[in-house]
Amino acid sequence: MTDSPLETVLRRDRWIVGGTIGLIVALAWSYVLWLADDMDMGGMDMTEFRMIPAGIGIMRPATEPWRAIEFAYVFLMWAVMMVGMMAPSAAPMILMYARVGRQGKAQGKPFAATGWFAAGYLLAWCGFSLAATFLQWAIERAALLDSRMAIASNLLGAIVLIAAGVYQWTPLKDVCLAQCQSPFLFLMRHGGFRGDLRGCLLLGFRHGAYCVGCCWVLMALLFVGGVMNVLWIALLALLVLLEKLTPVGRWIARAAGLACVAAGAWLLLSLPH
Repeated sequence: MTDSPLETVLRRDRWIVGGTIGLIVALAWSYVLWLADDMDMGGMDMTEFRMIPAGIGIMRPATEPWRAIEFAYVFLMWAVMMVGMMAPSAAPMILMYARVGRQGKAQGKPFAATGWFAAGYLLAWCGFSLAATFLQWAIERAALLDSRMAIASNLLGAIVLIAAGVYQWTPLKDVCLAQCQSPFLFLMRHGGFRGDLRGCLLLGFRHGAYCVGCCWVLMALLFVGGVMNVLWIALLALLVLLEKLTPVGRWIARAAGLACVAAGAWLLLSLPH
């Protein structure tokens, strides 16, 4: 039994869109690994300095105020990191958008529309990256960030862990996660495929906003394990993937919440009295 022309086109579209997402993710992770390697100073004492995530070994005295170029590099680091972490879990939604577009208007141009949808999704995470950059600046200004871009205060680290764990059990988390877990239902609830640029961008941004609402607290945990700790980044990315793409994602989220609360409580109890 041979495939229909539409099925053949859909299969081709899936490979093209999926391959493009895979390439973008690979490039993002390559950049993150490059930055992490650059910031690993081989045991050198960095107490009086901070590394700028530029990939070219830039250091600044820890007490020196941030310059505009440093803010730009930190923002770029967060934005690329979010692409590498979040694009794999967004792939089913993007593929579904391309499929619905092709089925709804087989003679149209669903690739362009899908590209703008993905751009809207990533725009939402760029907004998060900007907020994370300001937060990193504020934490560092308060002398609470070490050279690995991790929170230097066990008390603050414990508070972040417990807050993250509690959020995993909130109704807002459940609502946002539900939107991320059901790509087709999300499209049907929000008007379906859009052929115009503005509609595609806004729909992608809306989906990205739900995704930020679902995962922002997990991204905040990067400050606990170290923003440039590659293993920690990979574990959080895997957790996001499991939450969104498995049938038991909601329970995985809650189990991770309990683990965060337990870790935060342990940190509090280990504080000197």
